Amino acid sequence: MLQDSASPLMEQLSYFHDHTLMILLIITVLVGQLMLSLFFNKYTHRFLLEGQMIEIIWTILPTITLIFIAIPSLRLIYILDEVNNPSITIKTIGHQWYWSYEYSDFNNIEFDSYMIPTDELKNYNFRLLDVDNRIIVPFESNIRMLVTAADVIHSWTIPSLGVKIDATPGRLNQISFIINRSGLFFGQCSEICGANHSFMPIVLESISPSFFTQWIIKMIKL
Repeated sequence: MLQDSASPLMEQLSYFHDHTLMILLIITVLVGQLMLSLFFNKYTHRFLLEGQMIEIIWTILPTITLIFIAIPSLRLIYILDEVNNPSITIKTIGHQWYWSYEYSDFNNIEFDSYMIPTDELKNYNFRLLDVDNRIIVPFESNIRMLVTAADVIHSWTIPSLGVKIDATPGRLNQISFIINRSGLFFGQCSEICGANHSFMPIVLESISPSFFTQWIIKMIKL
């Protein structure tokens, strides 16, 4: 099962997942039924040398099936790459083994985000998933992430938002997303980047635009 979607991107990915699984189920049932009928019938044809019609059919049917999978897949690829009039731009930099964030639209607010060690966890923290500084963004706003790395290849990934983008040294990648609701969304680096690869989690907190404005003012005053 996939995580509950919190963005339009993830909703579309979930629909495509269900669509593809339904096609796979139909293929599995049809092939299974054909194999069972072959096992249990005793039909033979001593003089059968060719069957051009059945060969045409079993060549065309898989082609049509692949088209039914490819068209929505291509549509999704273009949707994931689309960046339209972002409200906020956040730059993300991957390090061994923590993340740095820069809100360049707001007087260059910058901070690092480290995993909270086990011996410093509070009752409300999640072990190996919580960080000392979360990314704060407003919901129902178009967010653009610019992602790069300072040392090795990382991958900034939050499954419930349908976001996964490589952080490559010397290259600036971008992705755009909109969050539907408030909440906490957890992710991790999904590229094997060294000994402590498992210990650089991502926590994104989605809040209302008015609370986000208050948070920005507070951060600027610090």
